[in-house]
Amino acid sequence: MNFAVVTGVSRGLGQSVATLFLELGIHVVGISRSSNEKLDEIAKQNNVIFRHFSCDLGNSDHIEETIEQISQQIFPHEPTTLYIVNNAAVLEPIDQVMNIKSSDLSKHVRVNTIAPMVITNLFLKKAHEMNISMVGVTVTSGAANRPVYGWSAYCSTKASINMYTQTVALEQDELKTGNKVIAFDPGKMDTAMQERIRESSHETFIEVDIFKEYKKSNLLKDTYAVGGVLVDILRDKGNIENGKIYNVKDYL
Repeated sequence: MNFAVVTGVSRGLGQSVATLFLELGIHVVGISRSSNEKLDEIAKQNNVIFRHFSCDLGNSDHIEETIEQISQQIFPHEPTTLYIVNNAAVLEPIDQVMNIKSSDLSKHVRVNTIAPMVITNLFLKKAHEMNISMVGVTVTSGAANRPVYGWSAYCSTKASINMYTQTVALEQDELKTGNKVIAFDPGKMDTAMQERIRESSHETFIEVDIFKEYKKSNLLKDTYAVGGVLVDILRDKGNIENGKIYNVKDYL
């Protein structure tokens, strides 16, 4: 019996990844602000479990409480493998740094960096204590590798996730736990986040016209195609390179 915990399952890549896991007979626990009835139906059709937990990913205490509740649901089943997919993230604030409110910046960092770190840390500890194999991934971005005008927060938090991933993998290798932790760059997908990007003004996001052209030219990838690549990577644990920043462009 295998379980996957996926954040941001209400839509986009998170919904696609959760769907693919369910169709493969893997039980899924979803974390998002709103529930997803489609996933309930898919779980029933495939005779597997889907459970949803609402959680404020900007609140570390709430995250700890939620992970404890999820653990009580998962670990008594003694899963063979536990997959953790940190997909949820925010893009805002999009603006010049001198215009960004401290409160908005703080929320962004809590959701994009602190939340996936806390979730990964907690599940790694529990998996190690229970001697259960864990494979974790956090969705990153090409913005981690280059400065983007108006995206100071997003570029910085995704860059920090990449370094966190490499550091955790180093520790797991040294400890010989067998657990794997990677990051995954899904590229540009046709999602609600892309819609928000296209709604930006030129003053706040200087590359907005380029992103509008991606949509016009049909250059945005389908989330199910991207999700399929990610799920295939995660399920091939023996060949996963611990700490690697995987990129969908190497597969699609």
